[in-house]
Amino acid sequence: MVAKKSSKKAAELEAPTKLFYIFYSQDRWDNWLNILAESDFSSDNDSEEIPEGYHILDKFSDDITLAAIKIIRLYQNDRISLEDARTKLRGVEEIVMEKLPESEIMEIVESMQVSMLVLFASGQKYLNNLYFKNENIKNFVKEGRKIFDNDPKSALDIASSIGATVINGASCCGKYVRETDEPTLFDEWLVEIERIADAVKSLKNFDEEIGDVQ
Repeated sequence: MVAKKSSKKAAELEAPTKLFYIFYSQDRWDNWLNILAESDFSSDNDSEEIPEGYHILDKFSDDITLAAIKIIRLYQNDRISLEDARTKLRGVEEIVMEKLPESEIMEIVESMQVSMLVLFASGQKYLNNLYFKNENIKNFVKEGRKIFDNDPKSALDIASSIGATVINGASCCGKYVRETDEPTLFDEWLVEIERIADAVKSLKNFDEEIGDVQ
């Protein structure tokens, strides 16, 4: 009997610790909006420095992308179910893509929201396994650019296939981003996919430590 009790106690000690995660929230989104509203977007013609507001906007975008990819990593690590991952990702999308009230930063944030379309489409496409894992990304980029002007919806579908492939471990998309003063929305989606790639790399060891949060 003593041996059985000892064995049971040992098993309890060896059981994996349940981890708790703080997922993306409305408060988090609102806090970023408040910081952005207080930031300076004016540029000095005598300086090559990017205005503070755009640095904040870049960090804002990083925060959203990391939050979305962490949900997918939790699914990959069997911490949450597939349906939970889909639901959590839709929850972040609903917060991020909400209609904004009139404000000085509305157009700036709306521009970011349009870029984020590819983040959420890529995430759901990955979770639903609706992408072509062995396709040549270069061909995807060419086709997306070719059809964007006449069929932006199909171009987004192509871009999200690239994004899903990147979530799955493929490399993209810095070398495909055109250096131009007038980038297209497809170029902006490629920039966001590169942000996704950075998030995937930075989260390689995510969930190894107790206390990781969204």
